[in-house]
Amino acid sequence: MSICTICPNNCAVDRDKFSGACGVKNDVVIAKYYLHPYEEPCISGKNGSGCVFFAGCSLKCAFCQNYQLSHEARGKIFSVLELAEIFKRLENMGAHNINLVNPTHYTKQIIDALNIYRPNIPIVWNTHGYEKIETLEKINDYVDVYLTDLKYFKPSRSKRYCKKEDYFEVASKAVKFMCDNKELKFCGDLMVKGVVVRHLVLPQNVDESLKILEFLKGVIGEHYLSVMAQYTPFGKLDNLPELTRKITRREYDLVVDKLEELNFERVYLQEMQSSGTNFIPDWDF
Repeated sequence: MSICTICPNNCAVDRDKFSGACGVKNDVVIAKYYLHPYEEPCISGKNGSGCVFFAGCSLKCAFCQNYQLSHEARGKIFSVLELAEIFKRLENMGAHNINLVNPTHYTKQIIDALNIYRPNIPIVWNTHGYEKIETLEKINDYVDVYLTDLKYFKPSRSKRYCKKEDYFEVASKAVKFMCDNKELKFCGDLMVKGVVVRHLVLPQNVDESLKILEFLKGVIGEHYLSVMAQYTPFGKLDNLPELTRKITRREYDLVVDKLEELNFERVYLQEMQSSGTNFIPDWDF
């Protein structure tokens, strides 16, 4: 981990001394951990998902609703032992799972913490999808549920929004790996094994959404798709005027029509009122 190549940025920075492309060093920085009620129903359940919000990000979308974490690395430093204790604390609070939010750049530290204490509840890898297969192979035996985004299709669009022209090339392979390496299993209403692929509909980007759905139809198999209407203008959007408004009902309906045309079997949809800053957590650290 001193010379870091854990994510597709391959920045090769010595993170013992300097911050990588993710914006953080090897110290585990966390902004909040708590029982989060606003994930998909099969993840949050009745008690809530035991979310651990990590600071830093290897993707850094311009509109990220957790901008203070992803771009500014807000949070408090915890040791690996303390991270293991957080897992135990969330489990004792009644969490249905341990939900690792934006975990990629802390893969080694998370594995070390899980080797100290492995909870008796599922581990959720909550990721933007910009993952190396080699990293997923390292973490796969520790992960029960992949909760992954698939954000962009065209290189020009991903370059515009996160400065990563290769986003779809990388993330599409990652999503396929996830779907191929997990069997779907529920315990009551809760997913204990499997994959949920999320796609956030962006304003003036319906064409992207339709292409994403066409791709996913061939790879998602028995797993779940979550098509989100919650986009809320956030971050620094001065040069992205199309993203300065919420999506319209018509934009979302066009995506839903495509879902029906492609005959997806397991889908979560959102109400239009799901957008808004009231769903963004207050950061504790």
